[in-house]
Parts: sequence; C-alpha cells; structure tokens
Amino acid sequence: MNAFPPNDGRSWWLREALAIPEFLGEPASRLDGDTKADVVILGGGYTGMWTAWFLKELDPGVDVVLLEQDICGGGPSGRNGGFVNSFWDDLDFLVDRFGDEAAVRVCREGQTSVDAIGSFLDEHGIDAWFAADGSLSVASSTSQIGSWADVVLTADRLGLDDEIVAVDRDEVRGMVDSPVFHGGVLSKHGATVQPARLARGLRRLLMERGVRIHEETHVARFGAADPAVAETAHGTVRAGSAVIAVNAWAQHWRRFKRAITVRGSYIIMTAPAPDLLAATNWTNALGVSDHRSAVHYVRTTPDGRIAFGIGGMQPDLARHIDPRFAYDEASVRVAIADLHRMFPTFRDVPIDAAWGGPIDVSGDHLPFFGTLESGNVHYGLGFTGNGVGPAHLAGRILAHRVLSKYDDVLALPLVDVEPRRFPPEPIRSVGAAVANRAIHRRDVALDEETTPNPFVDFVAKLPRRLGYNLGP
Repeated sequence: MNAFPPNDGRSWWLREALAIPEFLGEPASRLDGDTKADVVILGGGYTGMWTAWFLKELDPGVDVVLLEQDICGGGPSGRNGGFVNSFWDDLDFLVDRFGDEAAVRVCREGQTSVDAIGSFLDEHGIDAWFAADGSLSVASSTSQIGSWADVVLTADRLGLDDEIVAVDRDEVRGMVDSPVFHGGVLSKHGATVQPARLARGLRRLLMERGVRIHEETHVARFGAADPAVAETAHGTVRAGSAVIAVNAWAQHWRRFKRAITVRGSYIIMTAPAPDLLAATNWTNALGVSDHRSAVHYVRTTPDGRIAFGIGGMQPDLARHIDPRFAYDEASVRVAIADLHRMFPTFRDVPIDAAWGGPIDVSGDHLPFFGTLESGNVHYGLGFTGNGVGPAHLAGRILAHRVLSKYDDVLALPLVDVEPRRFPPEPIRSVGAAVANRAIHRRDVALDEETTPNPFVDFVAKLPRRLGYNLGP
C-alpha cells in the first residue's frame, strides 16, 4: 500500500520551480506605504502578469503596480495541469452562441496564444518544458463514445476538419494505451507546460522591465473611481486605471458574485516511471483529457511522471475559498482511484504529491472581459479551469483596453459580453452542491459501465437544461 500523499502547502510544480534560483527570483516585498501608478493590477497570476507584460510592450514608459495576496504563481496559475489549449474544443458551442465567423475568430486567436507562449519562452530562454505535441480528448467509458460528434461535424461544415480530427480506438491506444480508452478527438493546436515555471519566469521578466510587484499584499478595499484606489493593510495605491485579475476570488466581489461560481480541481503526481509510460506508447508530452462531466486531465513530465487531475469537484458549499480547495483528502482519494482505473500498471507507483486549487466557473464555460461603469477599471474572469492559453489572450485584451489602443482582439465576442448569471444565494451554493454531487455520482456509475439512478441523472442534467454550458 502506497503512503497517502501529504499536504505540502504548495503544488509540486511550484515547489519544483522555487528550488531553482532562476524561478525563485528576486524578493517582491509587500506594499508598505502609499504610492501612485498609471495602472494597478489586482492579481499576480497569468491574467495579471500577461496584462502587465503587454502594457509594457505597448507603452514601455507606463508605470504598473501589481498586487498579489500570495506569491506570483501561488494561486491557480501555479496549481493547474499545465495544458496550453485554445478554444477549438468549444467550437460547436461558440458557433451556437456567437455564429460561425465570430466562433472561428475566437479559436484562431486562442491558437495564436498557444503558439505565442511557446515563442515567448524560446525567445527569453525560459525552460518551462513547453511541448506542442497536441491534445487528445478521449472516451474513457462507453457512455462517452461519440460525445465529440457535434464539434467534429461543426468543424467539417466550416472546412476546419484539419483542426479537429476524430480518431478511433486503435489510433488512440497507439498514442496512449489505456484499457478504458475508446475513440476520441485529436487537436494539433495544444501544448503542455510546467505552469509554475511559466508564471515565475514571466514574473522575473516583469520585474526586469520595471513593473512594481508586491507579493503578500492582500487588497482589503478597492474603489472603482477616478483614480482607482486599492487599499491594503500597510499602504494604498492610487492609479488612473485598474485591472481586476483575481480568478475565483472574484466571487467575493458583489459585482461578480453571480457571474462565476467556484469549483475545486485536484491533481496527483506519481513518482517517475518512464519504462511504464513507454509501455503505454506515451513517449511525448501529449495532453490527454476525457469526456466526463467532471473531467479527467492527464499529462506527463520529462522525467516520466504522470500528473493526473480531476476537475469540477466541490469540497463544500463553495461560499468561501477555504483550505480544502488547496488540499482535500476525499478528492485526492478519488483522483488516485481514477488514476489506477485508467492506468492499472501504475498501481504500485508511489504518489509523490497531491494538491488542489479553485477554478472560476462561468455559466458559458468561457472567459469574459469588460469594464466597470467608472470606465477605468477592467476585468477578465471565468476561465473555468482552462486559463493557461486564454490568459495570454486576456492580457492582450486588457492591455489594449487600458491604454485605449484598438486591436482586433477587442472585437472578439468574449469582450463586453454579459456573462450568464447564476442564481442568487442561497439557491446558488446549495443548488450547485446538489447538482455537483449528482454529476459526480453519475460519472462514477458510467465509469463502472452501469446505468445511473434516474433521479441522479435528472439532477446532474439540470444545469444544462437551465441554459448553462455545464454538466452532461
């Protein structure tokens, strides 16, 4: 019996990165005193840091202050699975929501961001394990077979069948041989990355370019006025413009409380087992996910580990982001059992680490961007667990919006779209918990190739019946 993985406080990714001087970087002290800036950014994850990067690209003289309550990369940006994807998997929904032309533009811009992140890392010599080996979405139970039909048919109708390719069972197992894999869909426009190395490398470059980063600086109060005012325990920033890039923590803001809901995502990391990986034919950095409602996402590391994640978990009513989102023993046990079902040859391989993180779920399963009524405060939220690639696009959108410089990205339908609102409390939290539990129970039944309880099946499907792009 393997020892149960401990709560190490940080993700395996971040601990690995911080052990290397290049990624540890120079200290970024907390804000101490009052200051002024052209732009204040709330949040030191990918969205906040890419926004700072593009602000400096567009106007090297702009004075930017970035405030982070933990350390840069300490939140979801250093805790995610490291999948750098575009929007091609959502093509059918994008077409239904925005029409053919706009949907393809969103996917193309997402694809541009995937490529641009790789180029950025190469140009600046950041070894973040970026590998553009594509992404594979599979059926991990017979119930999931054909779940990709709508997106494949939509791609074929639009003449985009080279972007999304259906693959049969034998082709899937030739790439990753799992006894539970059936057919699937392959996209060449996907990559994997060591997410904390990406975040910390970006942080270093921002500091070199003069961005004033203050870590361990919690914003206690924020005033969306002219100037925008960010108040912390030890100082204040007044700025002509502000960017809100706080991910799941936006649920604590009245303005966004019904625009997002929060779920947990949990990852386990095996010990290195390169020979076992080779025996499954998985010798590259191909990212793999399945078509469950509570999705499994799986990738490898250069030294032969499997990082196995499960999304859509909920440790409580999700009214507050508490420590269970960072580590929840029950969710970790589920992830371990699901790993062993998918890759039974790894049953005797130790689990070296486990961690979790909150994700900001939007009703459309898509990010949204906009500006508050004051006209000088901008936001990007709702990445729904798929933010590594889209956060780069977010940075471009928000930087151009801040500086009032036009770019085609500002015409994307994700900009100034009204997010689909969730019900008010207490319906939201209680209803989400009940639906989420039903979704999980339904997934387990289908994994076991049994028929879900009819009532459980009905409740699991309620979010989609109510118009949300969530659940089965």
